[in-house]
Amino acid sequence: MADGDRLKPALEWFEQQGWQPLPFQLETWQAYLAGKSGMIQVPTGSGKTYAAVMGAILEMLHDPSSGLKLLYITPLRALSRDIQQSILRPIQEMGWNLRVESRTGDTSSSQKSKQLKNMPDILITTPESLAVMLSYKGAKERFQSLRAIILDEWHELLSAKRGTQTELCLSHLRQLQPQLKTWAVSATLGNVREAAQAAVGLGCEPVVIQSNLQRQTIIKSILPASVDSFPWAGHLGLRMFQELVDALDINRSTLIFTNTRAQAERWFQALLFAVPEYVDRIALHHGSIDVQERKAIEAGVKAGHIKWVVCTSSLDLGVDFQPVERVVQIGSAKNLARLLQRAGRSAHVPEGTSEILFLPTNALELLEISAFRSGLTAGDIETRRPLEKPYDVLAQHLVTLACGDGFKADECLETIRQTVAYSQLTAEEFDWTLNFIEKGGKCLGAYPRYQKVVQTEGLYQVTDQKIGRMHRMSIGTITSNQAVQIVYTNRRRIGTVEENFVSRLKKGDVFFFAGRQLEFFMMKDMVVYVKNTTQKSTVTPTWGGGNLAISDSLSMHLRSEIEKFQPDASSKQKLNQELECMLPIASTQKRISHLPASNELLIEVCKTREGQHLYVFPFEGRFVHEGLGFLWGYRFASQQKATFTISVNDYGFEILAPKDYPFKQLFGDRFLDLENLYENIKSGLNISELTQRKFRGIAQVAGLVFKGYPSARKDANQLQVSSSLLYGVFSKYEPDNLLLKQAEQEVLRDQLETHRLTKTLDRLSQLNVVWKETKRPSPFAFPLLVERLNSRMSNESLLDRIERLKQQWINK
Repeated sequence: MADGDRLKPALEWFEQQGWQPLPFQLETWQAYLAGKSGMIQVPTGSGKTYAAVMGAILEMLHDPSSGLKLLYITPLRALSRDIQQSILRPIQEMGWNLRVESRTGDTSSSQKSKQLKNMPDILITTPESLAVMLSYKGAKERFQSLRAIILDEWHELLSAKRGTQTELCLSHLRQLQPQLKTWAVSATLGNVREAAQAAVGLGCEPVVIQSNLQRQTIIKSILPASVDSFPWAGHLGLRMFQELVDALDINRSTLIFTNTRAQAERWFQALLFAVPEYVDRIALHHGSIDVQERKAIEAGVKAGHIKWVVCTSSLDLGVDFQPVERVVQIGSAKNLARLLQRAGRSAHVPEGTSEILFLPTNALELLEISAFRSGLTAGDIETRRPLEKPYDVLAQHLVTLACGDGFKADECLETIRQTVAYSQLTAEEFDWTLNFIEKGGKCLGAYPRYQKVVQTEGLYQVTDQKIGRMHRMSIGTITSNQAVQIVYTNRRRIGTVEENFVSRLKKGDVFFFAGRQLEFFMMKDMVVYVKNTTQKSTVTPTWGGGNLAISDSLSMHLRSEIEKFQPDASSKQKLNQELECMLPIASTQKRISHLPASNELLIEVCKTREGQHLYVFPFEGRFVHEGLGFLWGYRFASQQKATFTISVNDYGFEILAPKDYPFKQLFGDRFLDLENLYENIKSGLNISELTQRKFRGIAQVAGLVFKGYPSARKDANQLQVSSSLLYGVFSKYEPDNLLLKQAEQEVLRDQLETHRLTKTLDRLSQLNVVWKETKRPSPFAFPLLVERLNSRMSNESLLDRIERLKQQWINK
């Protein structure tokens, strides 16, 4: 059949809508029907979903058969509702005989059981739900009709363990169905070819489909009337809520993004305080609010009843909000890709113009806004890379396969090596993992619960039903703090908070959550009971993972923006409004210290009553600075011993030493040397403590600790004790344990970004070092001093201390 005939059903439906298929959509359908796999990368809101699914639907219509034919994998279960509606729309309107269902954590147990016996034609699911399906016997029959897999928002999965889990599941499905086609969908990625290869697996040449659709992003700022010459993190923030309210229009649909859930709660509270008459038209949306409430909010936005939504990354991804006209970003997005993703929520149509309004939470973020504009003009986007052979995910995957139909070692190793993540997996590492799940490794052989897999005639299987049940409950790679349900005393659900927040509450304590003032009543069986109250409180729950760091792409543009304040630069080009607003800070920085050029590294030394301060400004992001701070601390101490206090932010780091510590005299080329880098970092900080903390999550993923059954979940302390005991045993009796090795690698990679640290040291070694002795901390140094003060306990409020310090220095 000619291509035109096979495309006819899709073209007819598009014509009914008054649409014309875009060139990239036609190209994708044709590539799919030609048996190709690949990746679609086009701007947000351009019609990626129909580009991805229509080829598979056309194949089903042309060659009908029973059973599951298309798996659509999404990173967020919240997206599955929207995706299902989008796919159902042409099927229902055209009367095509296809069944579409979703299977996520929100799907009922009875529905899941029915699906395993009678699969739909198209199933929308998450990586975790796919892994659970593979853990049941009969996977070969269940997936025998499968023709294609679509990976939605692939950039969100790619560089996390969920992406690795997805790669492993897909490799197994390809072993069952060698002709399987894979199509990844992504909006924002800098390394498209590498990402596409990870999606389709090795041994397949991916087709990369991009479009020439021009999607303009307009960045506007809400500027403070004046800036403090001594800025600090958060010093603008909520003080500017009235300026935000004045800049918004309640009749224009607006998403207000924050970087953390706690920040979203506070801003929602501030907006309700500012415009109480619009209480029914403003909503709060984040991942810890109950799913039914989130659904109601999303429906309200689409229907136009709700106009302003304060939200987090829960609405970053593909939930389709065409009515949204404007996006607000509170504080810096820290990352060009994240900014584009959020901006794309407005004007969610092909070639629409996205408008994003920035509200800085401190004056130095004006620099970041300016850097964002430069980065987008240059077309820069961050890269995301697959993880390199995480052993915990591999161990979990092998037990998953063993729970299902079982696996043979040689075949399984060959299949796993077809993934990008495990392409370099050695036979020794694979054998270690097999021994670990079969016999408990070197240390745990005496405990039956760690002997999960039995080998019979070369086939590895789980034969103990209890081990199988426990494993299915533990499938997944997300290991955040234990979440506990919050319900009213009448058992109506409100959402979830992390256990470590609840553990600090006493009966009668009031806190602000999901836009409500709640009074803590009691906690029983991992459920928190609350009631509404009129008492006021400013306490909001905090969640882990709140700190974002600027990306390498943004840091490069940030350094270029500082150079625009140089006299020769400003004479050539007019400063934009953000940099104009920052002029008082720049001129104070120049007067007290120095404004570094792009070929300079600024180091300031300052003596106060606290001691000798060293301030260093590489402008590389807080995680890189954390690594640099500990590295330099170790290198200073190895020459002259002292106790240091280190604080970091996105612009630099501070080392506080005893009075008259000779920083300048001890400094030399070796501080920028790459030799013995890892050894120095490990010696410079308590690597074993950080590794032990990281090991807790690895132990959960690898199945070493069990969170408990739903009715009797273990609390965080119990899990910590279990993983700490195992960590101690492995450290003492099996120091070459691969999971210990992985924990250390994750600390260096994730927490200290050592891959970027190496590049940073190389860059800094080529710069001219400018030393400045100052009588007081400069505007660049002041936020670092506040960062350290903020982490200290005192009966004097932070604001009072900052004001007192500024008064002391005013005449210096």
